Amino acid sequence: MKAKAVKHIAIVGAGIAGLALAILVIKKGYRVSVYEANAGIKTMGAGITLWPNAMFVMQKLGLDKAVLEKGGLPMFMQQYDNEGQLKAELDIKEVNRLCGYRSVSILRRDLMTILENKLVALGGSIRFSSAIKAQDIEAIARDVDLVVGADGRMRSVVRQHLFNDSVAPSYQGFVNIIGTAQLEDHALEEAIQDYRGDAERFGIVSVKGGRSYWAAAWATQFDKKRPVTSWYEEMHERFQAWPDRVKAILNHYEPASLNHILVHDIAPLPYWHKDNVLIIGDAAHAPLPTSGQGACQALEDAWHLVTLLDEHNSQERKQAGKTNNLQEILNRFYQSRIDKTTAAQNIGRRLASRIFSSSSEASASSKTDSSQLGASVSANQLREFWMQGLTN
Repeated sequence: MKAKAVKHIAIVGAGIAGLALAILVIKKGYRVSVYEANAGIKTMGAGITLWPNAMFVMQKLGLDKAVLEKGGLPMFMQQYDNEGQLKAELDIKEVNRLCGYRSVSILRRDLMTILENKLVALGGSIRFSSAIKAQDIEAIARDVDLVVGADGRMRSVVRQHLFNDSVAPSYQGFVNIIGTAQLEDHALEEAIQDYRGDAERFGIVSVKGGRSYWAAAWATQFDKKRPVTSWYEEMHERFQAWPDRVKAILNHYEPASLNHILVHDIAPLPYWHKDNVLIIGDAAHAPLPTSGQGACQALEDAWHLVTLLDEHNSQERKQAGKTNNLQEILNRFYQSRIDKTTAAQNIGRRLASRIFSSSSEASASSKTDSSQLGASVSANQLREFWMQGLTN
């Protein structure tokens, strides 16, 4: 098949992966059409930690300074039990030094605003209220060179187009209640704090100026019909006797920020593309929040894809007779990403299993699980994983 330059890309979904990809391809001179089902940018999710691998991509986007202005700079990650005893601590400063990039905590709404503003400043736009259906993908694919589905983990129409009904998100046995808080009198130090009990977890991430985002989680059966308010009532009952900083969150969170999520992920997929249709981000490899890498891997996808497309379109390569057709490029993209994204998925599942199993189940599993999730992870190990594929 003769190689054809990619000039027009359709992106389905204006989340983190979709907006990052749109910005990068516009900067490279591509024509881009972005479709979003919602009437505006969706800001579901309280906050995001952009680890050094994500900040590498933010620099490529030209957004590292904007993110640093809005975000916080966590210096430590601290793990406590539910009585407030410190069990482990990670020096994030050392990880940052080894990686060559900072780690930044930021509210999701602020990150999405930064991405949208950048896209608009570059002359891009988003077609809001465009509820694309799986059967529409073929028609869109005929009009553009590449269709990229960045439309999320739960109801990705582009993934449905690729796999019909053979792939579905899987419930992983716990609920996340998330929100934001302004803690003027209880402001955290620049830290990420993780409190764990018996099949329960409460995480608090400092941003700046007393602002923080948080998540309360516990093992529970899947119940989609349960009233939302009862989830929040149970949260207060479960965590009301936990350490003071957890109590401070429960007493000062912003009610409008609350959301409850019955947490799903998807198993690693055998492929992410067919013809000129591709999925990236959570549509392709949604990990659990316990991986800490969902947004980071979505951003990496965008950068890797544009790097390969730019190589595909390179005039120098064409003149040297080294062209590849689009299928080869998309195959290379999948092969370059699948090991790392699968590792993030597996880490998320194993850690969730440890946290949300009962103490007796966790004790039994620890005897047979030889993974390093139960041990301290070194700064060097994190550097090797996070920066894999990004730096030489």
